[in-house]
Amino acid sequence: MSTIESPKLSISEALAEKIRQHSAETYPHECCGALLGRDASTSGDRIAPREVLHCLRLVNRRDDSPKNRFSIAPLDVIEADRAAQVQGMDLIGWYHSHPDHPAAPSEYDRNHAWPWFSYIIVNVQEGIPKEMTSWRLNDDRKEYSQEAIEIHSEATARS
Repeated sequence: MSTIESPKLSISEALAEKIRQHSAETYPHECCGALLGRDASTSGDRIAPREVLHCLRLVNRRDDSPKNRFSIAPLDVIEADRAAQVQGMDLIGWYHSHPDHPAAPSEYDRNHAWPWFSYIIVNVQEGIPKEMTSWRLNDDRKEYSQEAIEIHSEATARS
């Protein structure tokens, strides 16, 4: 009998810190960016988590309410995917901040998200990054599942 494991996302402390720093720099506005890396893989009984290997800062294209919304332009998505391919990686998700709000997806986030991708959200309180969470939108698009984040000291090499 096999068990289904909850989704996991692996990221180095250095990359997690880059996301936190980006969120602090843009406060009180939301920041956003792309997560490049590898999807989860299975080897025998071992399941390796989805792994973030690079973060790509993007410009929040939202002009009308950047304090509580972010927008990524279609060309940004294409550029992020190209950057991933050039580095032999995949575009595996997105990150953004929630200034002075919890690190949980909003209804707006759900309405603009795509299933499969990982969505890291950083709570920033008075300019200081606090909680970092990750989520995946379920295929039915009705709700998210929280994704455990494994923060480690160095990027893990997988063959």
